[in-house]
Amino acid sequence: MSTLWSKGTQATDLVEDFTVGNDRVLDMRLAKYDVMGSKAHIKMLESIGLLESEELETLTAALDKILEEIEEGSFVLEDDVEDIHSQVELLLTRRLGDIGKKIHSGRSRNDQVLVDVKLFLKDEVLRLRDEVMTLFDTLQRLSEQYKDVLLPGYTHGQVAMPSSFGLWFGAYAEGLADDMYMLRGAYNVTDQNPLGSAAGYGSSFPLDCQMTTDLLGFGSLDFNVVASQLSRGKSERAVASAMGAIALTLNKFAADCCMYMSPNYGFIKFPDELTTGSSIMPHKKNPDVWEIMRGNCNRIMAVENEISMLCSNMPHGYHREFQLLKDILFPALENMHRCLFMADYMLQHIVVKENILDAPIYDYLFTVEEVNRRTLDGMPFRDAYKSVGIEVNEGKFRYQGAEGKTNGQLTPADLNHTSIGSLGNLCNDRIKAKMQKAAEF
Repeated sequence: MSTLWSKGTQATDLVEDFTVGNDRVLDMRLAKYDVMGSKAHIKMLESIGLLESEELETLTAALDKILEEIEEGSFVLEDDVEDIHSQVELLLTRRLGDIGKKIHSGRSRNDQVLVDVKLFLKDEVLRLRDEVMTLFDTLQRLSEQYKDVLLPGYTHGQVAMPSSFGLWFGAYAEGLADDMYMLRGAYNVTDQNPLGSAAGYGSSFPLDCQMTTDLLGFGSLDFNVVASQLSRGKSERAVASAMGAIALTLNKFAADCCMYMSPNYGFIKFPDELTTGSSIMPHKKNPDVWEIMRGNCNRIMAVENEISMLCSNMPHGYHREFQLLKDILFPALENMHRCLFMADYMLQHIVVKENILDAPIYDYLFTVEEVNRRTLDGMPFRDAYKSVGIEVNEGKFRYQGAEGKTNGQLTPADLNHTSIGSLGNLCNDRIKAKMQKAAEF
């Protein structure tokens, strides 16, 4: 196997297979970022006199050619080449001779993979930001569309107080705004240039790290070279933590949808083609999409802990375990993208049931409303509470707040919920402003 570190000796195939693992496959996702890092690095090398201007021009053209091959899908990581860094340098050496061997001056694979991963994660976080915004916009649209359709609220799994579809959809929209703050934090952690830290102890070459920071579009740089290496695993954990927050929001929403789709509730439904059936029960329309999403979100939430455990018990500096971070995080990122897409896709086809509250089971949904109505009429709150409770126990309770309307005909306007964020005052415009602020990165 072709390695950058080879000094004339060769590890056994067994050792190579075990240590390389799935890394070569995962490395392909870093290919373009490796080329980007190399282009910035050689430009910096030329500025400090380690490359001639003609060499820089030649190397840049060759790297642009490799980048073109990556983008068109013709670039391959050869079977006997250890990693993406080795492959790029090997191609340059094949095509340019000794000039290609100069590209690694002043860096190590340690800071090379760090910059590759950070550039990759920055793009992934921005992609997640856009996907979360898409889902947020859908939830806000649905919140406005169904703001006047009442929905029973539950606590402890029991009928509690009136809610609305506007309140339900809007709640998850605001939840995503909170998650966006986490995503912004992960971006800030990742948006720091490690190039120049080499193996974690810097270089005797007069490297211009600010130059590569600017060339690669990083917001800042890792100043301390040891701290730069300590960031391996930290960026991955920050992204995993942000994904975990998004996944928790989606997990709860998926659980709601599974419950609301049940005939025992029947609050929402989806077209037949978006559900699955039973092999034996012909009436079944199963919420398989939401169940799989619920399960996948649980898996995503576990990623942060897996990364934390992987990165524990190691002193500072590089250790080969860090390679396994890609095995953990990269599939989780793809899973997160799929879940966000499917959640939005399903919501584009959701059907909301109206007049839900006409069912007798919801007669007691309005006990608090009646207590409040009597309190506003002058009865002390505790007396109002007691009187309503007695009527409930005796089976005589009827909500008297909207004469002439059945429970199912009531709207938020009939319930006088006007406080900030309540079902009569959703504050969707303020939630949108909150999200826009959170997404400014």
